[in-house]
Amino acid sequence: MQKLKKYLILFLVSIIFLVGAVFVFRDKKVENPVSLPAPVAYDQVSRLPESLETPNDFSENETVKEEETEQAEILPTQINLNIPFTSQAPHANWEDPYSEFCEEASTLMASSYIKNESIGGPDDADRKLLAIKDFEEKRFGYYKDTTIEETADILREYFQLEKVEVVSDPTVSEIKSALAAGRAVILPLAGREIGNPFFTAPGPIFHMLVVKGYTKDGKFITNDPGTRRGADYVYDQDVLMKAIGDWNGEGADKENKLMIVVG
Repeated sequence: MQKLKKYLILFLVSIIFLVGAVFVFRDKKVENPVSLPAPVAYDQVSRLPESLETPNDFSENETVKEEETEQAEILPTQINLNIPFTSQAPHANWEDPYSEFCEEASTLMASSYIKNESIGGPDDADRKLLAIKDFEEKRFGYYKDTTIEETADILREYFQLEKVEVVSDPTVSEIKSALAAGRAVILPLAGREIGNPFFTAPGPIFHMLVVKGYTKDGKFITNDPGTRRGADYVYDQDVLMKAIGDWNGEGADKENKLMIVVG
């Protein structure tokens, strides 16, 4: 009987170890689904022809399709901008105000990249996010759920960045062109539709993140502040494109697709 108990305990321990190993492997696979290109600093990006650096106001016609095809042939096959990462909850405290800090974290990451500044760990990130919140409360009267235009104002007024554009109805080609020109992209999204497994279910109704690159196989590389595992998080391009929508007071308005291009 003693031997039977001993073997049973060893069997159970082995099962627990194997299950744990499976979950660790699964976690790594989700975080790093593809091999990413080396990160490139803002002042090291090989600039595109000037005509391709500014996103165009595309409409559905044959001329546009030809222009997008020509543009795709010029773009690098992949790029990964060296944008520093912070989660919106640097100390893993997801209570207010940090549960609402995706916009603040996105602007901090984009500005740090353009200014070639680092985000020096959780304490530094926390201090900087709270300072942005103070600015918003003085400028807008609130900090929660800023629209894409208000978020652009944070970049222009608080961070004193001159090259900040709000682009309507962005296409994959426009986003890739901006990234290839070394420009950071911020997208407003229906957070529950992007399927990040690290979000607390069911996920945020409205969310913002930074797109920092793209891969050869139809993926966008992002810094997603909605999870501590959000650095270099990879999404399918179609997933993000379908979820784009600005804040309308209740959620992401997917009839109002906008993006911010910085740099």
